[in-house]
Amino acid sequence: MRVLVIEDHQRLARLIVAGLTGFGIGSDAFATAEEGLSAMRSISYDALVLDLGLPDRDGLDVIAELRAAASRIPILILTARDGIDERVEGLDRGADDYMLKPFAMKELAARLRALLRRPGGPLGTTINIANMSLDTAVRQVKVDGRVVAISRRELDALEILMRRADQVVSKRILEDSIYGLGEDVTPNTIEALVSRLRRRLEALRAGVSIHTLRGVGYLLKE
Repeated sequence: MRVLVIEDHQRLARLIVAGLTGFGIGSDAFATAEEGLSAMRSISYDALVLDLGLPDRDGLDVIAELRAAASRIPILILTARDGIDERVEGLDRGADDYMLKPFAMKELAARLRALLRRPGGPLGTTINIANMSLDTAVRQVKVDGRVVAISRRELDALEILMRRADQVVSKRILEDSIYGLGEDVTPNTIEALVSRLRRRLEALRAGVSIHTLRGVGYLLKE
């Protein structure tokens, strides 16, 4: 899962990115509406965390623009505005949820997971394939009912591939979903990551395999 955060308070934005990372949720943060909307044009985010008091535009107008463009991205409002009328207006314009500042990071992560478990959302609670299961809430992998150790990056890649089992997943989708915009990603980064994941699954005797389609992407299947 990768989340776009549009929040002009730099310290809070950094705390959100670090906090969500601790809960296994990748994110990119921008201080203005235009920067965030520009990022959305190049990266397919799973959800948007949006501050209403932005320096260049009102967050309510951003919501209205996205919904007018038929964007279905789940939107969670972050706001210091405690007036009920503004919160209601945000929901009426198309936001899915809101949180008042200050807030607990644990609750923010839980609310994002809940949004993405709604019908049509990309996130289910548990994914089961063959003898392997992935609990996305606690970020835990089991093989034959036994909890196994797996690195965070490998777990990120495994979740994406399991959600699209029997479908080809391009390198670009993996790169955009796993790595932030500010991270140094070489052409071989995804290849190396998938190679490590493939070896780990083989060592764990998982009942799935990852196939490489040269120039196209990767396919996970039983």
